[in-house]
Amino acid sequence: MQVFFCCHLFSLESKMAAVFLTWVLVSAIFFEPFVNARPSPVASDKRLNSSDNEHLVTNLPGQPDVDFRHYAGYVTVNEKNGRALFYWFYEATTQPDDKPLVLWLNGGPGCSSVGYGATQEIGPFLVDNDGRGIIYNPYSWNREANMLFLESPVGVGFSYSNTTCDYSALGDDFTANDAYAFLQKWFLRFPLYRKRAFYIAGESYAGKYVPELAELILDRNSADPSLHIDLRGVLMGNPETSDAEDWTGMVDYAWSHAVISDETHQIIRKSCNFNSNDTWSNDDCNRAVDELFRQYNEIDIFSLYTSICIGDAASSDDKALQLMFTRSSTMMPRIMGGYDPCLDDYAKAFYNRPDVQKALHVSDGHRLKNWSICNHKIFKEWSDSKPSVLPIYKKLIAAGLRIWVYSGDTDGRVPVLSTRYSLGSLGLPVTKAWRPWYHQKQVSGWFQEYEGLMFATFRGAGHAVPIFKPSESLAFFSAFLQGESPPSSR
Repeated sequence: MQVFFCCHLFSLESKMAAVFLTWVLVSAIFFEPFVNARPSPVASDKRLNSSDNEHLVTNLPGQPDVDFRHYAGYVTVNEKNGRALFYWFYEATTQPDDKPLVLWLNGGPGCSSVGYGATQEIGPFLVDNDGRGIIYNPYSWNREANMLFLESPVGVGFSYSNTTCDYSALGDDFTANDAYAFLQKWFLRFPLYRKRAFYIAGESYAGKYVPELAELILDRNSADPSLHIDLRGVLMGNPETSDAEDWTGMVDYAWSHAVISDETHQIIRKSCNFNSNDTWSNDDCNRAVDELFRQYNEIDIFSLYTSICIGDAASSDDKALQLMFTRSSTMMPRIMGGYDPCLDDYAKAFYNRPDVQKALHVSDGHRLKNWSICNHKIFKEWSDSKPSVLPIYKKLIAAGLRIWVYSGDTDGRVPVLSTRYSLGSLGLPVTKAWRPWYHQKQVSGWFQEYEGLMFATFRGAGHAVPIFKPSESLAFFSAFLQGESPPSSR
């Protein structure tokens, strides 16, 4: 591969973080009938063209038999620099021609939507806990939509650039522009989806990616109708939204859930100015925030009430990376979003298999790509992060887009308080008051509807809601696509 050097290449680093895969299997057996995987379709369908066939996945090792097609491979977003983004696309399990297209993004920044969203959360194949194979997910979101997962920006997962200076330019705007270029190129490969109803969904730092890409699509739709994308709405889970409110909510949540003492909470509220670009000039603030992280390092910040992973992964040097935290005088401090340290290792083992990389069209099975679930260098060197995307929310609301935000209420990383503080600052009129929503006759959470926006909680779910509540999250996703409120009666 030709590489154009204009600065130093970095090496990918490994990542560990928090939750359990077994709930999916338990819930599949005990709470809903298991959806049996069915035989793979024949590839000679009239909808396929030669370029489709190039990316059709036909021999993924250990894949359960299914009756839908899926595709994976690269889309070049910048020919001059050799920038290419990796995607994995799953057709809907039934009636794919009639169902919308949904793009899913994970954040970090620097973490893989394929490693997390596609194969730990909402895709049809979940990485098994032996690191050698995959299992069928009966609660996959492709039961309701055609699902597109993108590893973005370059340097994440399999996505790459041949021009090394691209890596030093990464930030919010860079990511949005490349994602938009990806979509336009992807539609050339899959023209049947060009005019399809389109939604963007994601979680954690994708709370910034999603509205930023949505805004770009709206602007480009107006500038060039020939490139129109039929964007209908956005869906965001435990999203980073507004730095000051996110930090205040994290501190208040830690105190209200007895993670930190009254004294630590009082010091932070008194000495930390989260609206300032110079937050860390105050020594009292520094020490108190360090104390908050010392306490969170004892448990799982992403899921307060589940056990941490004990074993080689938990005792490795990477354990310290679970709460990667960086201070900056020019940008709001950041904390790496994370998940399960055990599952992360399983995903890494799976995606670095030669036969898997060959099946996904990222290598020939001999010259392998080095895949990691998160690229910590991207996180540490992220140079462009909007302090708040709330102004974009206002723009999306004015455009009439469907905007749903949800929050797992046992997440300490982007807790429900952070999201409530952020959305509260919009000052939107309430159209339907706070009330519970139900799934299988049980309270799944609470929700409230505003003019132009809906906010909901998931009771007992951590940072990556679908891992904890797979059945509930699928039902919620279905309601979102239909534009219907979650069930508010048993």
